[in-house]
Amino acid sequence: MTEQNVKALPLMEAPRKRAHRPPQHWCDLDPEQRRQAIIDLGLPKFRADQISRQFFGRLAADPDQWTDLPAGLRDQVAETLFPPLLEEVSRISCDDGNTVKILWRLGGGDLVESVIMHYPARRTADGRESAARTTMCISSQAGCGMGCPFCATGQNGLQRNLSAAEIVLQAHRGAELLAAGEIGGKPLRISNIVFMGMGEPMANYRAVMQAVRTLHAPAPDGLGISARGITVSTVGLVPRMKQLADEGLPVTLALSLHAPDEELRNELVPITQRYGVAEVMDAAYAYAEKTRRRVSIEYILIKDMNDQGFRADLLADLIHARGNWNWAHVNLIPLNPTPGSVWTASRKEDEREFVRRLEAKGISVTVRDTRGQEIDGACGQLAAKGA
Repeated sequence: MTEQNVKALPLMEAPRKRAHRPPQHWCDLDPEQRRQAIIDLGLPKFRADQISRQFFGRLAADPDQWTDLPAGLRDQVAETLFPPLLEEVSRISCDDGNTVKILWRLGGGDLVESVIMHYPARRTADGRESAARTTMCISSQAGCGMGCPFCATGQNGLQRNLSAAEIVLQAHRGAELLAAGEIGGKPLRISNIVFMGMGEPMANYRAVMQAVRTLHAPAPDGLGISARGITVSTVGLVPRMKQLADEGLPVTLALSLHAPDEELRNELVPITQRYGVAEVMDAAYAYAEKTRRRVSIEYILIKDMNDQGFRADLLADLIHARGNWNWAHVNLIPLNPTPGSVWTASRKEDEREFVRRLEAKGISVTVRDTRGQEIDGACGQLAAKGA
């Protein structure tokens, strides 16, 4: 897809100030570029595979641990190709240590957040055993330019896009912590990566896709996370949704819809003024058709705003109008209120009625397990406090 046959993307995507540009890092490069970078240092290219085996395979971020490289080479490579990009500012936890939120400081001083959520195996109501899983939510931008009024990140505006390395390093550090047993009480691995932290991933498309390929690549080239375990969210940047369908990666697309009718969505998701509900839903369906991957329709439930039963019916009709197969799953999210907000989560009885209405029309639906409210779990809250 060329730039000529897609709409211009919103002006809100571009940072309005001169942004800090991070130095190039190993995680910004693909495997061939890494080998060339090593050759440019005057070293044999096999050293690139050694370094990647240490960094991605063993999760060894400290060059002093790269014992198969001579000590002198470690310092040279680290200084040139592993500049420090993320500094951990704070780490807070809840849910008996199974949910951890990390605040990072980037070069230039901007703050971003990541959240790690471990879900232990448990027995369901019908007696089945659910498998344990660990999900990490990562950021793709410092701040966000989409302007959704209920979102703490959106209230702070957009500072800048993250580089591919700044994105990958969040996951790498999370993988380190999990492997060391610092979350969940025993060594764990990341099962899923969701681009639902700070920022609009599709507004930083090139860096996000480079990061996705590195996260997905098997060791020693990346972290080896299944493409089906990676979710990329968007508020509805239609040209990028179409472009994602052509990438050849079966990642999950998550569409943050939040309202099935144009007028209300214009208020909740201002980007709708450029890409309307019908156009966004058409793009979501086209993604499902091309990839055969079910799209996740994200819908934050806000008390007396978008949680009425008739809107559940409208949402079901939108889905059915585009396909008679189970192409979409609705993920209902109780609102995690931000400080000073006049909006709050729906009443439980309204939440249940919304679910009942969707299920009555044959729509697959779940209510997200809310976590992290006591640790400022909504995206952007911790960064706002840390600024």
